[in-house]
Amino acid sequence: MLIEIHIIQNHAPANLNRDDTGSPKECMFGGARRGRVSSQCLKRSIRRSELFQEELAGHLATRTRRLPELIRERFEKDDSLREYAELAAKKVSGFGTKEGKERALEKDGKFATAQTMFLTDADVSHVFEVVSAAAREAATVKKFENLKGADLQKSAQQKGFRPISVDVALFGRMVTSEAFRDVEASTQVAHAISTHAVKHEFDYFTAVDDLARTNGEVEEDAGADMIGDVEFNSACYYKYFSIDREGFIDNLIGRVLQQEIADRDEAAAIELVGTALDALLRSAVMVSPSGKQNSFASHQLPALVLIEVRPHRSPVSYANAFVKPVSRGSDGLVASSLDAFRTHVEALTDGFSLKADSRWLLAPEFPDFGIESVNRVASLNALCEQLANCVKGATTNG
Repeated sequence: MLIEIHIIQNHAPANLNRDDTGSPKECMFGGARRGRVSSQCLKRSIRRSELFQEELAGHLATRTRRLPELIRERFEKDDSLREYAELAAKKVSGFGTKEGKERALEKDGKFATAQTMFLTDADVSHVFEVVSAAAREAATVKKFENLKGADLQKSAQQKGFRPISVDVALFGRMVTSEAFRDVEASTQVAHAISTHAVKHEFDYFTAVDDLARTNGEVEEDAGADMIGDVEFNSACYYKYFSIDREGFIDNLIGRVLQQEIADRDEAAAIELVGTALDALLRSAVMVSPSGKQNSFASHQLPALVLIEVRPHRSPVSYANAFVKPVSRGSDGLVASSLDAFRTHVEALTDGFSLKADSRWLLAPEFPDFGIESVNRVASLNALCEQLANCVKGATTNG
């Protein structure tokens, strides 16, 4: 089962996702310059949202370079290991590379790995067990100091299945350390692109000293203390997500690595997948990227959400609905974008005989809008309920 989420969302002036110069990200598509929000930005805004974090508390990992300090904390909590804590952190600082080379202290006086890694509690616990066992076996700080971080990393090599979190199972993980296994993402997220051509604008701003007055008189040099500008745009975006339900379940239970665990835990994994997809859908709809939001507060909800549940893993993005930039029609840019989207979806569905077990559409502001062979729903709650029933009622490929 493949679950595809299509969203059309118009944002007021904003700088949601900046490039290295501070400008809103952009791209060329269909020969025109478009506004763009990267897939990394979209995934992080979902993963770090309060909604997602609260719904999946206890089932999430942490992306960090601070594994050495997490190990230090665990050493310091054990009276018998406290004297090894500093050395343990230093040795674990090498776990972010194949070579396992230990690193110097960071500027803040703490150790960090060279690579930012997506780590679960099970990962951290395993590293602690390996390093603490080595410390106990060494028996003295001096002998422990002579151990190499590379050897400890090799001892911590992941050989079998280790439980992973929902976010790792969804978005995947790639690491160079042999202490942790790569995970193939079960979710693909496209870069959001504007349905129309976009030109950036600049906001010129100043800051003035509130106290630059004496007895009601303006001081001679009471002009702007600071001037600057920030680039922004306004765009209607098309967003696309596809989730491989079976791949998601397989990641959670390690079906390929350990069939016994897969058989025993599949029912619990299916239940968790239902909860996770509900949180993912709600977050994708309700949460906007955080870039420059204190300056722009561009928190608009989507005009359209379309979900298609396909029996086969044959993803279809409808981005080409906008290969010709949409122009503002008599009903406005958003309505024109929806019309272009509908025409494209219906043409591809008929022309390529696209199969879908279920298709639902949410478009609260456009009560008369419809797509052939797609069922409308009245609310996000109803959409989530339909998806949950579908996900939990399906059979797996096991």
